[in-house]
Amino acid sequence: MIVGIGVDLVDISRFERTLERTPRLLERLFSPAERLLKPRSLAARYAAKEALIKALGGSDGVHWTEIEITPEASGRPWFTLTGSTAAVVAERGITTLHLSMSHDAGFATAYVVAEAEARA
Repeated sequence: MIVGIGVDLVDISRFERTLERTPRLLERLFSPAERLLKPRSLAARYAAKEALIKALGGSDGVHWTEIEITPEASGRPWFTLTGSTAAVVAERGITTLHLSMSHDAGFATAYVVAEAEARA
């Protein structure tokens, strides 16, 4: 059963300028592995994290660096959650998070669907 959806859109050049003005954002928003990626990929991951927060219905207990987007062997993006963020997702009964990301024409976008077991 779908319990939440979220979508976000990021202007990549604006995002890049923000990172240049405030370099510490990299440490506050991204895991060490993500920090090595190109700006367009970071923008897509930022959009994915925002979309996840929207799908969860808020950011209480969610920490940006506890959300990492990791590719499966096929390249499909997947959330790897740790700490209180993983606990928040589990407490809400969410069993599956679906993620789609893309970047093109200067924009990055992400869409998240949160699922839980159907209630009897």
